[in-house]
Amino acid sequence: MKKYTLFTIIAVAAMLVACKDDVKTPPRVVKQYTIDQFYKNTNIGGGFWSADGSKLLVHSNESGIFNLYEITVGDGKMTSLTHDTLQSLYAIGYVPGQQGILYAADQGGNELSHIYLLQDGKVTDLTPAATERADFMGWSQDKAAFYYTSNKRDPQMMDLYKMTIADWKSQLLWQNKDAWEIGDLSWDEKTIVLAHPITTSENQLFLQDIASGAMTAIHDSTAPAVSVGSGFSKDGTSFYYLTNAGKEFTYLGKYDLATNTKKTLLEEKWDIQYSYLSETEKYRVIAINEDGKNSLKVLDNKTMEQVPFPAIPDGDILNVSISDSEKWMRLSVGASKAPSNIYAYNFETKELKKLTNTLNPEINPEDLVTAEVVRFKSFDGLEIPAIYYKPLMASPDSLVPALVMVHGGPGGQSRMGYSPLTQYLVNHGYAVLAVNNRGSSGYGQSFYKMDDRNHGDKDLKDCIWGKKWLQAQNYVDSTKIGIIGGSYGGFMTMCAMTTTPDEFKVGVNFFGVTNWLRTLKSIPPYWESFRAALYAEMGDPYTADSTRLYDISPLFHADKVKHPIMVLQGANDPRVLKVESDEIVAAVKKNNVVAEYVVFPDEGHGFVKKDNEIKGYGEILKFLDQHLK
Repeated sequence: MKKYTLFTIIAVAAMLVACKDDVKTPPRVVKQYTIDQFYKNTNIGGGFWSADGSKLLVHSNESGIFNLYEITVGDGKMTSLTHDTLQSLYAIGYVPGQQGILYAADQGGNELSHIYLLQDGKVTDLTPAATERADFMGWSQDKAAFYYTSNKRDPQMMDLYKMTIADWKSQLLWQNKDAWEIGDLSWDEKTIVLAHPITTSENQLFLQDIASGAMTAIHDSTAPAVSVGSGFSKDGTSFYYLTNAGKEFTYLGKYDLATNTKKTLLEEKWDIQYSYLSETEKYRVIAINEDGKNSLKVLDNKTMEQVPFPAIPDGDILNVSISDSEKWMRLSVGASKAPSNIYAYNFETKELKKLTNTLNPEINPEDLVTAEVVRFKSFDGLEIPAIYYKPLMASPDSLVPALVMVHGGPGGQSRMGYSPLTQYLVNHGYAVLAVNNRGSSGYGQSFYKMDDRNHGDKDLKDCIWGKKWLQAQNYVDSTKIGIIGGSYGGFMTMCAMTTTPDEFKVGVNFFGVTNWLRTLKSIPPYWESFRAALYAEMGDPYTADSTRLYDISPLFHADKVKHPIMVLQGANDPRVLKVESDEIVAAVKKNNVVAEYVVFPDEGHGFVKKDNEIKGYGEILKFLDQHLK
């Protein structure tokens, strides 16, 4: 179960229908690669500019877990800054005016992230309380301090703090007494943006005067919507926000602080995911969730005209970072056939430079598969989008097994982007259909709400009709189709194996919820602001809803499982506790059904260490080859 959705992306293909083999991609033999070869790829994130624009601060898992590196823009040289072997470290940025950097790290995936300072070779935990979760919010306008939220005062409440870099001391700016979600802070530190979640598809957005406590509603009470802050103008006249009020898709709005009036600033045909302004507000960056991929635009903020820059030959722009001088732009570029790479673009010279090569040179990208967007009709005629990976060797004369893949959530989205596990499975002859069942984000707020209080029913039927779509492809072995998913997708996997035990021949469950009564009662304390909204969508385990939650929990129907399952779990997972997986494995084994179990003692809700991924994902292929292929 995940509260936020992080995205990776690639180019969208034409809509397909359930029909015959795609004649445009004739079958061919490809070289098959080992799981070790797939994990010799490098994942790179971050990309924060140094003050002079000569370097970029990134985090990379080149060493096996994420450590910090500097990339010199002039020659592309990457230098290691840290050598941690236990915890993954994630870049926050350079300390303004000093020789130091900030980074974030938790402990073994427990999600209690702290903010650390690396300076003169010494590491200092700036948020050292043992049970504290601290989240970086940004630098002050004068760059003399940074803002962050922390629950050190109360485990259930995220308060707002300011820490000055001259002495690394913090002060409480705003105390959270009612479990609000904190959004932006105005540059003059007088106004805070607060959100009150009602359901996962509706909230209320307010501006609060910190001194007086006076609240101003930004949301339209007549049009239930989700609205989030998107920054204040530096002159203090405007507040920007994203909302889907009165619309299916999210658009960018502008609120005039002097006149208390609102207007639509920018609207697209799909959700605007995020929007922000560069340092002097010369440029506005817009990211659009376009049918499962990112469409990113850089606009001239005065004219709102798109700023042209060279096309990227090998992927889509996932995100960008513009230097404070507004001379340079870092681009993260991704594709379904390779991990994302870092580019640098000079606005003045128009030069575009590729700085990294993340794909293992042992792998020929032509042996990998470009993802496609497909759509199929579900049981009730509703059109369901999905991301599809067809093995290159598949043909009517060489049938392949297949997997229905289910994303996390509730409310997540399968997106087009590089997944080493997916490419590994497809490379070894498995077709993969990543279904965006009803309730998925990215397809309008009506579609998003369709699974509320109906989980494990119509959304599961969408997955089953995805299986039927696979069966209609004349190169798929219709008798050999399994289901795989993580988090909420793991719940859907186990729900399929228990409530529709004849549909799928195998199930692979990554840290999936199997007992909703326990999971909803044991959510992390720092999710308190989100608890009521989650209960509104899923059901309240302390009320009569408990009957339905019991009925949809796979654990209580484990005696119905007929076919082999595999479960992977991180021991430190704070969202779906290890006991969830322990119990479902034991219950299935009690029925003399195969239940393979892989536990990682040093992982949380998702696996980040290469050694663990190699072990776990390699075991998945062995399991599928034995029980499905």
